[in-house]
Amino acid sequence: MPARYRVYVIELSRKVFTENARFRDANPQYNGVLECLYVGMTSKDPKERFEQHRTGYRNKQGHNLSSSIVLKYGRFLRPSLYNHIEPMASRAEALKMEEKLALELRRQRYAVWWN
Repeated sequence: MPARYRVYVIELSRKVFTENARFRDANPQYNGVLECLYVGMTSKDPKERFEQHRTGYRNKQGHNLSSSIVLKYGRFLRPSLYNHIEPMASRAEALKMEEKLALELRRQRYAVWWN
């Protein structure tokens, strides 16, 4: 099976830390030096997925597939934080990698959100 899933990282405005209590509570390690980030996974090109977040994309059934945090605070993609990760063949594998990358970035003292 060809690789179809990628993880990606979006830089968020630092306002998310002061304005969003859930984000702030999820990142007690954050010291304000590094950026606030969103980590996701997709079967699409990361640029296309970022645009979906930014426009409040809904699928044909009307379900919102956009993260409200990215919709409000998303600034731009950070490929230097994810380009080293090879695409994955399964959604399950990509979900595990999404969490692994998010936790690694938190260990580096970024403030990170993922679903």
